[in-house]
Amino acid sequence: MVVIRLARVGAKHDPKYRITVADSRRYVTGKFIEVLGTYIPTPKGKQTKVVLNTTKAQEWLAKGAQPSETVRHVLKLGGVTLPARKKSPSKTKNKNAKKEA
Repeated sequence: MVVIRLARVGAKHDPKYRITVADSRRYVTGKFIEVLGTYIPTPKGKQTKVVLNTTKAQEWLAKGAQPSETVRHVLKLGGVTLPARKKSPSKTKNKNAKKEA
């Protein structure tokens, strides 16, 4: 599965992240397919919080890449419209099935 996630590149006590597209089986800071932009949670001076290539992000989302929860928030800050989340199977079905048995 292809995922969109953050890879930390900043120094100690100065976090900076790359927004990367990678295979979910790869290590977080390992090999990636493409870099979509950067995210700086605490920008200083003229730094911008989110620098993002929105067209490439939309393309990857259309191809089915799954963003992490933090990346979903960052993409919204960058102005990307996200598709609705796929709902996971409800746990209540399993509980009701056990009660009926």
